[in-house]
Amino acid sequence: MRKLLITGLILITSSAIANSETPFPSDWQSWKSVATPLTEIGALPGCDADVSGLPPIYQETVETYCGVRAGGPGAVAVLVKPAVLDNFNARRGGYGDGSNLILHLKDMGVLFVTGHQGGQATYGVFKEDGTDVTDANPEGALGANTCRVCHSGYAAFCAAGQCAAAK
Repeated sequence: MRKLLITGLILITSSAIANSETPFPSDWQSWKSVATPLTEIGALPGCDADVSGLPPIYQETVETYCGVRAGGPGAVAVLVKPAVLDNFNARRGGYGDGSNLILHLKDMGVLFVTGHQGGQATYGVFKEDGTDVTDANPEGALGANTCRVCHSGYAAFCAAGQCAAAK
């Protein structure tokens, strides 16, 4: 665990290995904060929490983020670019090119950004100031491939890169 934490901190503080697939949304603070089952909780469960009763996607999310920050990632928000809010609410895909969705890990000051290019989901991880901290290592906890594997591995829960419970 200590090795994972140190690795995570190195990734967060180094942009030399950045490899974002989607642009940093410089206007992210004006995006719409939306209510989801995750945001209703207010934070991802801590690393010592028993998450065995949660859906598998949440279990994997907690495990992944616990490799980045001791104790877990903390408070979260889900932000949606205002122009795509109807698509988000309908869970129908059809997102335009560019960055569209954000999982904001508030306590960490990190934005997990989902974008789209030609209808396909793309991913990037940024500090709030726009520093790209996406890990070029496809196995890294902050890597675009880690996002892709999770977002595509739960087809019943995720559509077009958007993961959320159906309304």
